[in-house]
Amino acid sequence: MKNVAVIGSGSWGTALAIILTKYDHQVKIWARSQAAVDEINSKHTNEKYLPGVTLPETLTATTDRTAALEGAEIVISAVPSRAVRQTMTDFVPYFKPGTVIVNVAKGLEDGSLLRLSQVIQECVPQCEVCVLSGPSHAEEVAREIPTTCLIASENEEVAKMVQKEFMNPKFRIYTSTDVIGVEIGAALKNVMALAAGMNDGLGFGDNSKAALMTRGIAEMKRLGIAMGGKAETFAGLSGIGDLIVTCTSMHSRNRRAGILLGQGKSLEETLAEVKMVVEGVNTVQAACHLAEKYHVDLPITQAINDVLFHGKDTQTAVLELMTREGKSE
Repeated sequence: MKNVAVIGSGSWGTALAIILTKYDHQVKIWARSQAAVDEINSKHTNEKYLPGVTLPETLTATTDRTAALEGAEIVISAVPSRAVRQTMTDFVPYFKPGTVIVNVAKGLEDGSLLRLSQVIQECVPQCEVCVLSGPSHAEEVAREIPTTCLIASENEEVAKMVQKEFMNPKFRIYTSTDVIGVEIGAALKNVMALAAGMNDGLGFGDNSKAALMTRGIAEMKRLGIAMGGKAETFAGLSGIGDLIVTCTSMHSRNRRAGILLGQGKSLEETLAEVKMVVEGVNTVQAACHLAEKYHVDLPITQAINDVLFHGKDTQTAVLELMTREGKSE
């Protein structure tokens, strides 16, 4: 079993640390907050992000970068998309050549329009970078509810190594070499979950949500293929699988945010109430810029962007989507 470091003490990083520790890995979490470190080390809880979950006593945390990465052969990057570049830059001196970095954040970098694995590779080119994705709420993974994900890397041997290390009877892992498709699916499904939540907040029903999700996967695939991804990826765990769970579960921050927006709350009120990072909000503008760059039509994504940043009300946005010029499916 390889030693693992987790950069970030949020819900997803902590959940992965829990299951890896329970299945015989030595895991250390790096956190910015000394209070979070003290809670993990002394109380064996992380109540802010995983209320009611008891952490293994052998799982430890630190604010010291050197101590966090000491001996680590696999490093999980579990910080929000907006923090990836700065965090990786801060950690550059502590990475050993050949270290495998597993990114678990889902989003795009605003401005550069880079996928997160590209951002990490720019910062630490001496490391191997791969991506963990799929339908996986941290709240369920932490409680060892059976979950299936995939690990994507252009280096198939790296993907297989991480698969072997991460897989256990409660956490099944598949592999993929389509990093582009996996990351685009992971990023845009959060935008679609905002739309699904708006559907619910407006009081619309299952018919409209099913249509939205179906056309949403079409948008995800359209952009992914234009960028070099594979069509079949979007029919798998990081495409339709992740879309289903994010659009239908109340564990989903993006869906919860969409519900509040659909009920008429402002973006500022919504983010304050959700209290955690809503990656769809961080992703939608970059996705619209990518659509322009690759000459791809993303009507749902554009509608969400108009609601969030251009003052359009949610009901008007939905009605405009419904009355667009008819096309063949």
